[in-house]
Amino acid sequence: MTDRPVIAESPPQQAAPLWHAEDPQTTFTALASSPQGLATSEATERLQRYGRNELAAARRRHPLLRFLAQFHNVLIYFLLTAAVVAWFLGHGVDAAVILAVVLINAVVGFVQEGKAEQALEAIRGMIAPKATVLRDGIRTSVATGELVPGDVVLLEAGDQVPADLRLFRSRALLIEEAMLTGESVASEKTETPVAPEAVLGDRTSMAYSGTLVAAGQGAGVVSATGTATEIGRISRLVAGAQSLTTPLLRQINRFGRRFTLITILVGALLFAFATAVQGYAWDEALLVIVALAVGVIPEGLPAVITITLAIGVQRMAARHAIIRRLPAVETLGSTSIICSDKTGTLTRNEMTVRRIVVPGHVITAEGVGYTPVGTLRVDGLETAELPQAARELLRCAILCNDAHIVHEHGHSWVEGDPMEGALVAIAQKAGMDTDTLRRHWQRHDEIPFDARHRFMASLHRAPDGRHVVFIKGAPEQMLAMSSGDDEPIDADRWHKAIGTAAAEGERVLGFAFKTAEGALPLAMDDVASGLTFLGIAGFIDPPRAEAIEAVRQCRSAGIGIKMITGDHAATARAIAAQLELADSPTVMTGSELEEVGDADLPSVAMATTVFARTNPEHKLRIVRALQADNAIVAMTGDGVNDAPALKQADVGIAMGRKGTEVAKQSSEMVLVDDNFATIVAAVSEGRTVFDNIRKVIAWTMPTNGGEAIIIIAAVLFGFTIPMTPAQILWVNMILTVTLGLVLAFEPAEPDVMQRQPRHADAPLLSAFIVWRIVFVSGLFVAGAFGVFVWATSRGLDLDTARTMVVNTLVVMEIFYLFNVRYMHTTSISWRGALGTPVVLLAIATVVIAQLLFTYAPFMHLLFASRPVPLGDGVVIVLIGIALLAICEGEKIVLRRTGLMERLEDG
Repeated sequence: MTDRPVIAESPPQQAAPLWHAEDPQTTFTALASSPQGLATSEATERLQRYGRNELAAARRRHPLLRFLAQFHNVLIYFLLTAAVVAWFLGHGVDAAVILAVVLINAVVGFVQEGKAEQALEAIRGMIAPKATVLRDGIRTSVATGELVPGDVVLLEAGDQVPADLRLFRSRALLIEEAMLTGESVASEKTETPVAPEAVLGDRTSMAYSGTLVAAGQGAGVVSATGTATEIGRISRLVAGAQSLTTPLLRQINRFGRRFTLITILVGALLFAFATAVQGYAWDEALLVIVALAVGVIPEGLPAVITITLAIGVQRMAARHAIIRRLPAVETLGSTSIICSDKTGTLTRNEMTVRRIVVPGHVITAEGVGYTPVGTLRVDGLETAELPQAARELLRCAILCNDAHIVHEHGHSWVEGDPMEGALVAIAQKAGMDTDTLRRHWQRHDEIPFDARHRFMASLHRAPDGRHVVFIKGAPEQMLAMSSGDDEPIDADRWHKAIGTAAAEGERVLGFAFKTAEGALPLAMDDVASGLTFLGIAGFIDPPRAEAIEAVRQCRSAGIGIKMITGDHAATARAIAAQLELADSPTVMTGSELEEVGDADLPSVAMATTVFARTNPEHKLRIVRALQADNAIVAMTGDGVNDAPALKQADVGIAMGRKGTEVAKQSSEMVLVDDNFATIVAAVSEGRTVFDNIRKVIAWTMPTNGGEAIIIIAAVLFGFTIPMTPAQILWVNMILTVTLGLVLAFEPAEPDVMQRQPRHADAPLLSAFIVWRIVFVSGLFVAGAFGVFVWATSRGLDLDTARTMVVNTLVVMEIFYLFNVRYMHTTSISWRGALGTPVVLLAIATVVIAQLLFTYAPFMHLLFASRPVPLGDGVVIVLIGIALLAICEGEKIVLRRTGLMERLEDG
């Protein structure tokens, strides 16, 4: 293998020579780049030349195969068998209608599956990862798909490596490469070249696309993108479409198989009874079985439930909650506890420095966000000039800082950490030129912030040639590492100042510095002691207004909220009080949590509102403890340290803006706007989805049950069957594709966020739903038989009587739809009567179809229907009204006696 530059007229296939390049300049020369990154114009040109940094899309099934797969269902097989039987018995119309219903069901499923695939593709695009790069020498974020060979990429713990990189800078950099090498231990990375023949697992100077940064920081230059990366070479092995089957749909499919077996058994017994006891001819008995099959089988139920789930996912996406794994839709509805971090989720994540405390002075600042506008006051007096001690602290805050504030079109935002951005903002409020300061004090090395040592340090060369280390971090840690210059540090005074700031909801950072020996690599021992303490800064991150309302909704819905934060206990308590997380928020620190045994932790976790000063192990223990108490836990997180708890939670929720790729990959849901209110909206949608699925079942099954009982009763008692198989299928077809489908679009019931969470293992068919199916089926049978007997007793012909029965069933279904739209509250209201536009459109469609069925001559030929007199039509409508009144009365009785709640729980 010979050395060659990666930049070529075709996309690079591999950058093998780069891992043993002797020095960074060799790497940049080979890639026609520089440590300042590419110019934006050059990056644009290369993007056109090499294409986007993306892998080939997964191969999809051919549309024809996807359409044929819609028939692979035991319910459909049974109906097709019934069609064949009807055909051989000479009932071609019945057979044609059965096939038409099966075909319509397949078309609905085919169209919906295509929409679901499109929705998933759109979701994948919405959560596409970002990469931090240098363009034109400025740190910025770009979509990973826009990376090109020669781009300089900056890596931090929790990032997903966006392309194959040759590292030229590394600080304690560890990368998880198990997806490529199979090694469970993270690989330690350096910029040191390795042998040309090194195997992939030994190429420590390379970072490969798709791997995850476990710890540390680094920088590298892109050597390969897209299909030219290592993961691109093996992408065909992992290509495949995401399965859309959820546990709920699997439950429905199992129900379908069992239901079919029972139907076959009942049909066989009924056939035997009809021929042996009632004297039916075998072909007439078979036709009865066909009628039973088409009446009892809910052939459209799986498709409607799939549509309901997909609509729920789309509604959540519209409310900025992206579902990565569809089963989360079901779990969200039963969430009983939400564990949330504070910053950016419950609060605005627009950090603002409110106070600076230095020896002898307290400086307070006004203004919010990152716009450098606001009055500064020293010891309560407005001033344009800060004390020297404050300016020294701000110098430390700017130099030991990686953030950059962008001011464009009247808006300001931070590229980097929000707290670091707030420090830049207050320095600019004080009139300091932060860019010039950073140029004059060149950085030579740094120790990145890490939760284990709780500080960041950077080594700089001063304009006069001295070397100085600036440190910022947890104030207690800074005090422990500092010593006084001329007099001992007054630790009590500083701890009191820290407590005062924290009690007012401020997050506090401490600042210190130390003169260094020279420009040697910076090590932990260099800053472990002997620092000069400069002071503290207090930051405020106010609660989101919408989060306060969302918390209120959660408490009304019986959902507990646990704030888990790394903040000081007093800070966390102040924010919890402002959010009203509990009447009297209780706080436990991580160190206190460690003293609690596993056996006692579930009760302690349930009783505690805020967990402060926590680490990843604490978060994982809290989630497990809550689950041990049978809670269904949703857990938010954004960092690599949150991944274990996100995986453990029943619903892991990652932040879309500030979340790392590790957090997103460990989660079932991604919040596009990082807003706690969005979680509550998603829970509401999850409850609504489950409600709507139950409504579909509660509405569909009584029709099918009523039709089946009518046929069975007619055979058992020797009556004429009130409906032909074709007429039964007409009812099922016209209702399933209209009224059955609109229930999937139902909005949330008024009390959806006022009920207690349902149990995760609660059956789909609760005792209440089973009772409702039996009760309403009986009403349908009574109505249909009553009309049939009434019509025949008046001397009306059989076809007219059957037409009246069909219309009676359809009208009863229309009125029952209004009852089932509100399962827990009354439907007799203006909102219940008017319905939604989708409901009204569906009803109008059904009415027009029924008028055609009853009065159109061609429908008379197809279905043996006949015109119904106007007076009889009025009676049929009154029967529907009576059904609605009876069902509403039953609902009132069950609710007032408490039976509804007991049946739901049972």
